[in-house]
Amino acid sequence: MANKNDLNQKITAMRKGGKILGNLLKDLKDYVQPGMTGKQIDSWVRKEIVKRGAKVAYDMLEEPFPGAICISINDQLVHGAPSDEILEEGDKVSFDLDIYYDGYFTDSAFTMLVGGKGSPAVKKMISVTESSMWEGIEQVKPGAHIGDIGHAVEKVLRQNHLGVIENYIGHGIGKEMHEPPEVPNYGKKGHGYVLKEGDAICIEPMSCLGKPANYIDKDDGWSVKMKDGSIGCHCEHTVLVTKDGYEVLTLPD
Repeated sequence: MANKNDLNQKITAMRKGGKILGNLLKDLKDYVQPGMTGKQIDSWVRKEIVKRGAKVAYDMLEEPFPGAICISINDQLVHGAPSDEILEEGDKVSFDLDIYYDGYFTDSAFTMLVGGKGSPAVKKMISVTESSMWEGIEQVKPGAHIGDIGHAVEKVLRQNHLGVIENYIGHGIGKEMHEPPEVPNYGKKGHGYVLKEGDAICIEPMSCLGKPANYIDKDDGWSVKMKDGSIGCHCEHTVLVTKDGYEVLTLPD
């Protein structure tokens, strides 16, 4: 178990890093416009990460990711490699970003419709998936089980007839990008790892309009796509377990 000084250092660094990340993603949402390419957006994000005093986390992977941010368009679910594909009004696009600040990682994601207009079904999927994330976050407190989070997320998604992605899940985070415990988007109340004060976890529901089966695109070796060509959705926050509950570290100002 980390001593108090180490824990305070972790919390201070992750609070600052999370705020940088939250504000960057807020600005990204305003920046994205129809006619842009993924590579143009990726270039902007890379410059912003450095300008704001953080480091590009995806450059630090054993197998470096071909970009500073994951950009997943339409039937891409997660891990989309930035490309020259032009974003059109009404496209669904998910952005997933890790950054590294003062020795610690933070991680967050959101899904949007380019230009703000698009399919009502996709709009509802985004809204429901965000709601499921917040239902999961509401379960976080010392003594809660990981299964409590997954159960809450899954219940919202299934009640709204969305496909629940089970083969990609949330995770612990801190000095490493991915740490124990695993945080699935499904589960049983009272089962799994028991949260304690000072834990930091990423809660990241993924859903789809069709069936949840997916595969990795052989062309870029990264992008996860829906097998039936349906639209996928992803949202995420880094959450700290506090003495009395939780603190969402990746919210903007």
